[in-house]
Amino acid sequence: MSELKQTPIFSEYEKYGAKTIDFGGWDLPVQFSSIKHEHEVTRTKAGLFDVSHMGEILVKGPKSLEYLQHMTTNDVAKLSPKRIQYTFMCYPDGGTVDDFVVYMINDEEYLLVVNAANTEKDYDWLVKNNQYSDEELTIDNVSKDYAQLALQGPLSEEILQELTDTDLKEIKFFRFEENVALSSIDKPAIVSRTGYTGEDGFEIYINPSEGPKLWNLILETGKEKGLEPIGLGARDTLRFEANLALYGQELSKDISPIEAGLGFAVKINKETDFIGKSILKEQVENGVKRKLVGIEMIDKGIPRHGYTVFKNQEEIGFITSGTQSPTLEKNLGLAIIQTEFAEEGTELTIQVRKRELRAVVVKTPFYKRQK
Repeated sequence: MSELKQTPIFSEYEKYGAKTIDFGGWDLPVQFSSIKHEHEVTRTKAGLFDVSHMGEILVKGPKSLEYLQHMTTNDVAKLSPKRIQYTFMCYPDGGTVDDFVVYMINDEEYLLVVNAANTEKDYDWLVKNNQYSDEELTIDNVSKDYAQLALQGPLSEEILQELTDTDLKEIKFFRFEENVALSSIDKPAIVSRTGYTGEDGFEIYINPSEGPKLWNLILETGKEKGLEPIGLGARDTLRFEANLALYGQELSKDISPIEAGLGFAVKINKETDFIGKSILKEQVENGVKRKLVGIEMIDKGIPRHGYTVFKNQEEIGFITSGTQSPTLEKNLGLAIIQTEFAEEGTELTIQVRKRELRAVVVKTPFYKRQK
């Protein structure tokens, strides 16, 4: 058995009481106190996450835009420097290679921030589909160059502003600043207004050597405002309530972005013939046979990933994610089901272990923060 990978922040976990688990080959904290408590802290105050396991891939060169337009579903031409875009890479059959964000550094340089477990797969896919010379385009896995922290929650801006002279109010949603100086941190950071919780917040990219120091500094700075370190457990319940897709569950090689209800990031009318375009175009124009819906349990029970969904004793789909929502205190799930049964209010049956329990299709996202 190979040894688990560790982030640059790993050395700091113990002093905050972290309970770690194997997460896709990484030794990461599932919780520091309890999942429900950490969830509430992030929704009401602020939470700090170590997300240094995420992958970073740098695409550089005069052909960068042309290449990314072919590789991704969104319209990269709409980006300008310091802006970010959510997008997908798809297989020719429309299945999803990965979902990720693209940071436009300048006209010839883009940073792709990809899912940790998909970093090598994504890099190989990008390289395999590169038709350009080294002078025209380079693709580098630069994941080892970054520690990444996510500061999330309503008090995030207030806390982080204490550590920098950069006016954080000027960094709007899905935008970023490079070379942000942070007090007593020797190297500059990239700071973006992004996150995976449904709350306001920032993601901070820093040289790995500065990672532990910055982790402790932010926690110390925000302590009086109730800031706490947050693990993967709460990260999952937070993103679930906000209906933010998790690769391997709501998206996969067998689930297209259109089936997952994420067509806003699939630009079938852009001129470039991107990989998977013909199938995705057909799905947009003619509809899909199955789609992602929210469900709420009527009977007592929690719908878990992989559980089967029935209508009139017939199997019509499966649960992609499910939990007891800490914010809403309801047993909720996301499910891929046949489109004809996807209307809100439709009653379904979920196979929960050996029991068949009633559930109803409900609107998503389950949680939306008040502006």
